[in-house]
Amino acid sequence: MILDQLSQAERYFNLHPGFAAAFAFLRRSDLGQLLEGRYEIDGDAVYALVQRRPGRSRAEGKLEAHRNYIDIQFVACGQETMGWISTSACQQVKTPYDPAKDIEFFADEPTAWMAVRPGEFGLFFPADAHMPLIGEGEIHKVVVKVRVASS
Repeated sequence: MILDQLSQAERYFNLHPGFAAAFAFLRRSDLGQLLEGRYEIDGDAVYALVQRRPGRSRAEGKLEAHRNYIDIQFVACGQETMGWISTSACQQVKTPYDPAKDIEFFADEPTAWMAVRPGEFGLFFPADAHMPLIGEGEIHKVVVKVRVASS
């Protein structure tokens, strides 16, 4: 898991060949005006999901993990708190892995919490279970999905 500012994104380009394109999308000058939905960057290899969602309490949060995609969760507006725990520490499967949706849910509690402000992102690898959308009011975010390996 990485938490950083978008202005520092170049530090991570060498971690995955899709990161440069992913962060270029997040730097679009019209990002705040994009409608909710999916935006293709490089087909299914790299794509973005623009979301405007109400914040949840920690009790309402959903701890999730993905196996085939890395999440870059960027906060455009609002303040979000994201929870984290290593998937290797997760003991309580709430919803088994769904390969079609590349998601599984756990009933475990995060071991770390991070406040993520506008202009910042959380980068979650498959080993990182995360609980997004914790906060108050509307959270405007962009989640860029980067496929772990080419198929």
